[in-house]
Amino acid sequence: MKINANSPEQYIEQIPSERRNSFEMLRRVILENLPEGFSETINYGMIGYVVPFVIYPGGYQADPKQPLPFVNIASQKNYFALHHLGLYADKKLLDWFVDEYPKFSKKKLDMGKGCVRFKDPHDIPFELIGKLISKVSVNEWISTYESTIKKK
Repeated sequence: MKINANSPEQYIEQIPSERRNSFEMLRRVILENLPEGFSETINYGMIGYVVPFVIYPGGYQADPKQPLPFVNIASQKNYFALHHLGLYADKKLLDWFVDEYPKFSKKKLDMGKGCVRFKDPHDIPFELIGKLISKVSVNEWISTYESTIKKK
């Protein structure tokens, strides 16, 4: 499911109505728990939470015209995706999330390297997502990015 949008609101308008409320709740939980300094935008065809150029002028190494990504959320054909680069880059954060997940959901964790998939939009562990989002400040994310992902 490819969504073309110029704003988070346009993105959400294109999500099928039976899934829209859950996606809006996911977005709201992220916004309510997002540490100061991150900005919401559209990037890579998803709603993204990034370190803006005013804070990190170098942008993302893979595409310096893009701000440094942190988290993206997407509505795919069969699931919602939460792409969290912190889970990819920080084993301690990943281990915490994997350990906590069963406390918040009865569903099996469906996860790639930094992408968590939610096939049932009514079974998203919103409280856990809020805790995950709040765990990493902008400065911590920049430091982690520079030490683990960015090519020297």
